[in-house]
Amino acid sequence: MSLEKTGKEVRASFLHSFSDTVNQAVEAVLFGTLVVMVLVTVAQVVFRFFFTALTWSEELSCFLLVFASLLGTTVAFKKGNHIAVTVILDRLKGTSKKLLQTLIALIGIAFFAIVGWYGVVLMKSEATQLTPALQIPMLWVYLMYPLNGGIILVHLLDSLLAVWGGKA
Repeated sequence: MSLEKTGKEVRASFLHSFSDTVNQAVEAVLFGTLVVMVLVTVAQVVFRFFFTALTWSEELSCFLLVFASLLGTTVAFKKGNHIAVTVILDRLKGTSKKLLQTLIALIGIAFFAIVGWYGVVLMKSEATQLTPALQIPMLWVYLMYPLNGGIILVHLLDSLLAVWGGKA
């Protein structure tokens, strides 16, 4: 038996390793995002009662909450913990199951490609607009959508290769 990997196996292995690395980074950023969100919210409560309210904290907390939700979505896709109706998939075996998993993955790929594409469109169209309190360009806020779409695309492609590589 040959110990050499085929080109297809190397690509699948690279994509799987890349997907795992991206997920590890996302989990770390997600943790940091949640910590910052909690600290900003606590600071807002303290400042509101004892000092002058922080005018920017509510806006930042809102952006961080949306960002954390989207990052959590990418982690769920990587781990297969997203909401799914699997009653039909669970009853299928062999090639039928692989074909349905492929269809589901392709629908997901199409959806998140659209999310990424229109996220870029939104970034470009709103690039000159500033957030009301933080005064940062909305481009940085809307960056979360193509980022989310791109990360999920990597995870979906990895899962699709795993289906046909016999690892799913």
